[in-house]
Amino acid sequence: MKTIAIIATGGTIAGTGQNGKTVGYHAGEISVDDILQSIPGIHEVSRIRTFQLCNLDSNEMNKEIWMQLSNTINSLVLDEDIDGIVVTHGTDLIEETSYYLTLTLNTNKPVVITGAMRPDTATSADGPFNLYQAVNLACSDKARGKGVMVLFSNTIFSGRDVQKVNNFKIDAFGQKASGCLGYMQDEEVYFFSESFKKHTSNSVFAGNYTTLPDVGIAYFYGGVDSSILYHLAEKNEGIVLVGSGSGNYSQAWLNAINDLSEKGIVFVRSSRVSEGIVFSDKVFDPNEYCVASNTLSGQKARILLMLALKKTKNREDIKRIFNEY
Repeated sequence: MKTIAIIATGGTIAGTGQNGKTVGYHAGEISVDDILQSIPGIHEVSRIRTFQLCNLDSNEMNKEIWMQLSNTINSLVLDEDIDGIVVTHGTDLIEETSYYLTLTLNTNKPVVITGAMRPDTATSADGPFNLYQAVNLACSDKARGKGVMVLFSNTIFSGRDVQKVNNFKIDAFGQKASGCLGYMQDEEVYFFSESFKKHTSNSVFAGNYTTLPDVGIAYFYGGVDSSILYHLAEKNEGIVLVGSGSGNYSQAWLNAINDLSEKGIVFVRSSRVSEGIVFSDKVFDPNEYCVASNTLSGQKARILLMLALKKTKNREDIKRIFNEY
């Protein structure tokens, strides 16, 4: 029997509210050990070690907690008796945490993140079954080397590409046009694809961190003033632009980008459109100051830029990183 470490961070899966109701609850109220008591047969799947890292609504997540979580996992996977890791997490920021772990974990052991859209006290809470399947996935030899995965509603997603696509249904996640990695039926695992971007033990960012550069996000909309870019530049080394269409913006923003780039601020162009890809564009970026985000959302591009700036401030090197990760 394999040994799985479950690291709990809170979220709806640990939430409580009025019995039977799915709204009006408080996330991060109960412990992971209490959740496990509601899952029949879970201890027949594997030996389980539990670690309550924190118990928060995932909207309270920040880079300090990400670093703590990643460093904890990097330490645990050195234990030869631990065969895989499961992280319980709130759904709102699960895509950001999963990508940070994708880039920084130094292991080929399965790492699976899961959560819930309904609190523990709801009728037909989805958390217990998601956690049951996550433990089974972490036990699977098929999952080794697949990088960080998110398991939700019988579906396996990659930590790089997973995206919350619904704020209401329990089937709340997707993976854009690239599709999912696979599916589960009860404890059975079926993989159909994999991520070809660098991750985990193949990542140049794999390792432990205690500090990260500050990076802000600027969202473009019709009529937005360029002063927001100067404001963000006061406190950040880099800025991710969430532009319209293919990562586009106004002439006023272009002027500000050119000015701030000359002063050392690194810009990444992403799009507010949920699907597609952002390439370099000499019309909207004639001086080629901006790094194209590829298929990364603005929030994920921010994470990669933070880690990239930890290594280099050379734009050409950062452009290469965004193509590889």
